[in-house]
Amino acid sequence: MLNNQGRPTSAGETDGTTHATFTGNRALIIEEALLFESGRLEVTGVDIDEPEAFTPRLGGLERKVPIGLPGFAEPEAMRHFVRLSQKNFGIDTGLFPLGSCTMKHNPRLNEKIARLPGFADIHPLQPVSTVPGALAVIDHLAHYLKTLTGMPAVAMSPKAGAHGELCGMMAIKAAIAARGEGETRKVVLVPDSAHGTNPATAALIGFTVESIPARPDGTVDPADVRKALRPEVAAIMLTNPNTCGLFEKDIIAIAAAVHEAGAYFYCDGANFNAIVGKVRPGDLGVDAMHINLHKTFSTPHGGGGPGAGPVVLSEKLAPFAPFPYVVNARVLIEREEEVMNGETPFGRLTAFHGQMGMFTRALTYMLSHGADGMRQASEDAVLSANYIRVGLHDLMSAPFGDQPCMHEALFDDSWLKDTGVTTLDFAKAMIDEGYHPMTMYFPLVVHGAMLIEPTESESKASLDLFIATLRDLALAAKRGETARFSGAPYHAPRRRMDETRAARQPVLRWTPPEPVKDAAE
Repeated sequence: MLNNQGRPTSAGETDGTTHATFTGNRALIIEEALLFESGRLEVTGVDIDEPEAFTPRLGGLERKVPIGLPGFAEPEAMRHFVRLSQKNFGIDTGLFPLGSCTMKHNPRLNEKIARLPGFADIHPLQPVSTVPGALAVIDHLAHYLKTLTGMPAVAMSPKAGAHGELCGMMAIKAAIAARGEGETRKVVLVPDSAHGTNPATAALIGFTVESIPARPDGTVDPADVRKALRPEVAAIMLTNPNTCGLFEKDIIAIAAAVHEAGAYFYCDGANFNAIVGKVRPGDLGVDAMHINLHKTFSTPHGGGGPGAGPVVLSEKLAPFAPFPYVVNARVLIEREEEVMNGETPFGRLTAFHGQMGMFTRALTYMLSHGADGMRQASEDAVLSANYIRVGLHDLMSAPFGDQPCMHEALFDDSWLKDTGVTTLDFAKAMIDEGYHPMTMYFPLVVHGAMLIEPTESESKASLDLFIATLRDLALAAKRGETARFSGAPYHAPRRRMDETRAARQPVLRWTPPEPVKDAAE
C-alpha cells in the first residue's frame, strides 16, 4: 500500500488512519520497558545460597542496604536484551555513513579467529613465558603496521585513537625534554581541519594550542605554518586526509618546515582507511601517527567494545616508545631496568600490552586481504565517497567546491537556506528512512556540516538507494515540506528529544514514579 506521498506505509501507519494498541506494541515493533519497570526486586533468576558468617574486609565501606537490582527469569532477561538489540542500528543493519568514523563491514572470519581458545581466554597477568603465541601475533601485526606506514617503530599498547594521540604527543614531549627544551617548547599547532580530539590531547599534557586556518580549498597552506613556527613550537598535529575529506597535498612541505624549526610532526591516523597501501606516512615526513585498528582494519567502533590505537614512530621518536613493548616474538620489555640500547621510554602508558582481540582481528584482516586487497579497499572507499559526492552535488552544496574528495564527502547547509529545515532536521528525517545519520556539524570549519563516509563495504546498489533517498529528502526540503523534517523521526521507537536539555540536565538515575492516588482519597 502506498501513502499519500507515494511511499509504502510503515508500521503503525495506514491509509490516513492510525490506531493505538493495548500493549503499546506495533506488530513486531515491541514497546520495551526499563529493567526497573518490569523486574521484581524480591526475586532473582539464580538461586544463590546464603553465605556463612564472615568478617568483611572492606574497612567499613561494605554495602549497608540491598543493592536494589530487579530480578528476572532467564527467558525474560533474554527477551529484554534481544528486543533492545533490535532497536539499535549497526553496521550489520545497513549503511552507516558516519564521516571520520569508518564504519565498515566487520568480516566474520575475524570474529572467529578472535574467539579461538588461546586468544579469547588469554589473561594479561599470565607469565610472559606462557604466551609466546600472543607475543608472536603482536610482533607480526607490528611488522605489518610498520610496513604499511614506512615507520621503524610502533607502540602497540594504546587502547584507542585518543589514547594513541596521547602516546604520540607524550613521546614528542619526552624527546623535547631530552634535548633540554622542555621548558621552552610549549606550543602545539593544530589546523582547523584536524581531528576534533587533537587540541584536547595537546592541552591535557600541558601544551598551549594555536590554530592554523584552512585556506579556501579546505587544506593547510605551508606559508601559514611557517608564519606560526618559532622556537616555542613543539609540534604540529595534522590529520591527513583531513576531516574535510581532502588530502593535504602540501604535507611534505609542511613537514620540512616543521622539522627545520626543530619541532615534530604528529599525524592523526583516524582517516588512514583512505590511503592504506597507497601512501606511507613515513615517506611524508611524519614523526608519529596513531592507527585505529578498530576502524581501518575491521571491528568498527560504536559497538561498545574495546578499541586499539597503536602509534608508529619515526627514528627520532622510537627511543621514547612507552612500556610495555614487544621486541620480538619471545621478548617483552615491561620496565625501565630492562631497557636496551640506551633507549629512554617516557614510562608506562597503560597497565598491559594492548587489546588482544583487536590485534587478532586486525592481523586476520591484513592476512586475508593481502597487500593488493588492502590497497583496493582504500581505492574503493575513495570511489564510494566520490560516487556519493557526484550523485548529490546538484542538490546539496559542497563548502570547498566540486573537487574530488578522499574517503568522505562533505556538504554544508547553505543549500537549506530559507527552507526552514536544519542539518539536524535533515538527519532526523534520515532515521525515518532507515539510515543512521551522517556526522553532523563537524568539522567545525563548515557551517551545518554533513560529513558522509560510505567506506568500501557498500555495493553500487546500496549506494544508489542511499543517494536516491537523500535526493528525495533534499527535494522535499526544497519543496517546503517542513513537517516531514521538523517532527522527525516519526517512526523510531522514540520521538525527537530536547537534546539541549538532555545535555544540560541529564537524568542519570531511575526513580520509581509517584503512586497514583485513588479518586476516593
